[in-house]
Amino acid sequence: MPRKPAPPKPTTAELNLLRVIWPLGASTVKQVHEAAQKERPDMTYATVLRLMQVMHGKGLLLRDDSQRSHVYAPAQAQESLRTGLLKDLIHKAFAGSGKELVMAALRGHVTAAEREEIRKLLRSDDK
Repeated sequence: MPRKPAPPKPTTAELNLLRVIWPLGASTVKQVHEAAQKERPDMTYATVLRLMQVMHGKGLLLRDDSQRSHVYAPAQAQESLRTGLLKDLIHKAFAGSGKELVMAALRGHVTAAEREEIRKLLRSDDK
């Protein structure tokens, strides 16, 4: 049985744009551009358009071109993409060990409030 090809991996810029698109859902380039400008006022419409066209070509976005303004939607749900990227990172950088990833994250990348939230989560999993 042939293996299903791995979903495409977004670049940093593509991932940043996906973070804008996920909460919006299916959107036009204009809608995505307006939302993206809230975080990056310097981002031009042309940049968003080009990036979304490239993302569609890679399979990161789906496009409905049945109307005058094309409507784009993420090809993968946010959690699904995150899970895939995380599995890849664990495999490549931590020799497949989720524990090593967590330990590395806890060594200086977590605030005190986040540590407490993690403790509560771990305690609730023990019950």
